[in-house]
Amino acid sequence: METSNVLRDLEQLVSKSIIKVNEPLKHYTYTETGGKADFYISPSTNEEVQKVVKYAYQHQIPLTYLGNGSNIIIRDGGIRGIVLSLLNLNHIKASDATIIAGSGAAIIDVSRKARDLSLTGLEFACGIPGSIGGAVYMNAGAYGGEVKDVIDYALVVNEQGDLIELSHNELELDYRNSIIQKEHFVVLEAAFTLKPGIQSEIQAIMDDLTERRESKQPLEYPSCGSVFRRPPGYFAGKLIQDSDLQGYRVGGVEVSKKHAGFMVNVDHGTATDYENLIRHVQNVVKEKFDVELQREVRIIGEHVKSDE
Repeated sequence: METSNVLRDLEQLVSKSIIKVNEPLKHYTYTETGGKADFYISPSTNEEVQKVVKYAYQHQIPLTYLGNGSNIIIRDGGIRGIVLSLLNLNHIKASDATIIAGSGAAIIDVSRKARDLSLTGLEFACGIPGSIGGAVYMNAGAYGGEVKDVIDYALVVNEQGDLIELSHNELELDYRNSIIQKEHFVVLEAAFTLKPGIQSEIQAIMDDLTERRESKQPLEYPSCGSVFRRPPGYFAGKLIQDSDLQGYRVGGVEVSKKHAGFMVNVDHGTATDYENLIRHVQNVVKEKFDVELQREVRIIGEHVKSDE
């Protein structure tokens, strides 16, 4: 469909104020890289999400969901079709020992809400930079805890725009995986059932984890977080470190000198720099240790065309 026709249709479905055309996506990723989206839409209600999803599906328009962009690399050629931002679905509410949070809420903020209510179970998330939607999508975890330990259910939308409530078991949460990925669902909100605790003890755990994170991770630079999955029997960062790759740079992106499992944007790096550095690290580790590193970070979008 012509861009003008799509825009006209979208403006009849949702408010014009939440639609942006040819929007640079580097403003919405932690790596500060990424080309333009044909359409960038930021709904604030479940109904708006449903309308856009249903429209895109019916008209075979590519649809990409974007949370806070913390564990993703968007290629320099951008994304065709519609990018649906979920950041405005950021409500956080509590009922007894259950916290219900919108897809766009930061999981850090949800962990703090739990602390304020003296609820224990989400301390592990106090340093995870992702949104609730992204955390459920990839079963995010850190320091021995993960989403599947505490999630009760998630409200999602399927490709037809239907609302579906998925129970803990139906979410099929596994190491950095879920049914959300397999079925291309979009998370609208999630509920976490926690346990009563002592606020001072919860705070002490969060303080300890925050100190450990800040001392080991290169938070002073833009990055996409942990780049690789943990290989069975190994640690990705240790393999990279033992391959003498810390400080190795491609363009403006380098393997962090502080934590080898991270790649940081130190000098106006591009998504292409990230991809080339990732490929180089994978090749060196494979050659040196015969271990194939699998990406944890998602890479989406299109390469820059040669004539651009």
